[in-house]
Amino acid sequence: MMSSATDRLSQVQSDIRGAETEYGRPENAVRLIAVSKTFAAEDILPVLEAGQRVFGENRVQEAMGKWPGLREAYSDIELHLIGPLQSNKAREAVATFDVIHTVDRPKIAKALKSEMDRQGKNLPCFIQVNTGEEPQKAGIPPKDVEAFLTECRDTIGLNIIGLMCIPPIDEAPGEHFALLEKLAKRAGLEQLSMGMSSDYGVAIGFGATYVRVGSAIFGARG
Repeated sequence: MMSSATDRLSQVQSDIRGAETEYGRPENAVRLIAVSKTFAAEDILPVLEAGQRVFGENRVQEAMGKWPGLREAYSDIELHLIGPLQSNKAREAVATFDVIHTVDRPKIAKALKSEMDRQGKNLPCFIQVNTGEEPQKAGIPPKDVEAFLTECRDTIGLNIIGLMCIPPIDEAPGEHFALLEKLAKRAGLEQLSMGMSSDYGVAIGFGATYVRVGSAIFGARG
C-alpha cells in the first residue's frame, strides 16, 4: 500500500526527533518547513489537518494563488519564501510571506525593507550563502557574509536572524553545512536554514534549526 502525505509527514517528524537525540540537540530544536511548491491546495490540506503549520514556497506568484484560502481556514500558518526573489516582487513577497530565506544582494535587502516599512511589518530574514560558490546559483560568497550582514542590519535595517544554503548537488552536503554553521557562529547568528529531503538528518548534526523538506512529505513532483 502506498503511504500518504500524512504518513510521510509523521515519518519525517520522527526522523527529526531521532536526529535531535542522536546529535545531542535539545528536543524541538529543529523546525520542519514542509515545502509545498508545485503542489495544489488539495494536496496541502491533509498535511495541515495533520497539524503541520510551517510551509515553504519557491515562487511568490504560486504562493499568492493558493495560500490566501488556506490561511482563512488555518489562521496560524507560517509561510516561508525559500526560492529566489526579484526586487519587483518584493511588495507581494512581504504581503504573502512571514519569513524570507533568500536575501542575497543589497538591492533585494533594500526593496524588502522599503516594503516592510510601507506595510508595517518586520519580517525575519535569512541571508542566502552560496557555500559552493557556484556561478549559476544565488547567494553571497562565504567571504562576504559578515560585511553583507552588517550592511543589511546596520545600514538597511533588516531583521536578519540566520543563514541559509543549498549545497551543490554533486558534493557531500556535510562540508557545506559545517561551513554555514561556522559562518553563523562567527557572525553571532543562531538560526540555520539548511537540509532538504535527502540530507536533513546530516544538517541537524551540523546545527540546522530549520529543515526544508518537500518530496519526502508530498512525494515526487510531476
